Amino acid sequence: MAVLQCREVAVEIKADFKQTTESEIYRTGVIAQFNLTFELSWKALQEVLRIHGVEGADIWPPRETLQLAYKVGFISDSATWLLMLKKRNLSAHVYNENEADELVSLIRDSFIATFTILEETLKSKIANADNEL
Repeated sequence: MAVLQCREVAVEIKADFKQTTESEIYRTGVIAQFNLTFELSWKALQEVLRIHGVEGADIWPPRETLQLAYKVGFISDSATWLLMLKKRNLSAHVYNENEADELVSLIRDSFIATFTILEETLKSKIANADNEL
């Protein structure tokens, strides 16, 4: 069941980023989708680490999961993942329009690509696990 759930964590953020400058509601939606995608991503990553029998994969906090995934080579850009974690944690308290715009820019320019790389990595790791079973 967990493997099926991991397979369904498709990274698909299709946003018209021009609208984020014109509509506060749209910008809020993009940020909310980022938060959801981040949550699903680190939890899927954790599950695939478990499937592969990585020691320590039962750690629950996302920071430790991300550090473990970097250590064993499941992710290669720990700085971006830790920045995403920081921005996810702060996003609930963004009251300044400039901060919201900065986050949207990071989502557009960096985070989507990082999620896409993770999606491909997880697909590959799940396929490898399936072949081993």
